[in-house]
Amino acid sequence: MQGREGAPDAWIDIDRRYADALRGVEIGDELIIITWLHLADRDVLQVHARGDTSRPKTGVFATRSPARPNPLGVHRVTVRDVEEARLCVEPMEAVDGTPVIDIKRALSAY
Repeated sequence: MQGREGAPDAWIDIDRRYADALRGVEIGDELIIITWLHLADRDVLQVHARGDTSRPKTGVFATRSPARPNPLGVHRVTVRDVEEARLCVEPMEAVDGTPVIDIKRALSAY
């Protein structure tokens, strides 16, 4: 579910070994969260968008489907809160327990 569809904010738990890497991340910052879509079917190459079988099948590269050959999720989010080893961000399309691969500061458009 997307944020505009009522998805809740997401909490990202950071392994304590990497907690110092949050230094400088502040409320209001825009970040890119890269996730591993661990439940994705890597053999599916075409899907009905949003699971709606009344729609024609479309290649996964033309959709936001988690099913894809290399199931990386890329989420641009705004930071809502920062705790010791936790980060609260606006809603992102991921299920609870989705592994976070990396967190990067988003570049602003000039």
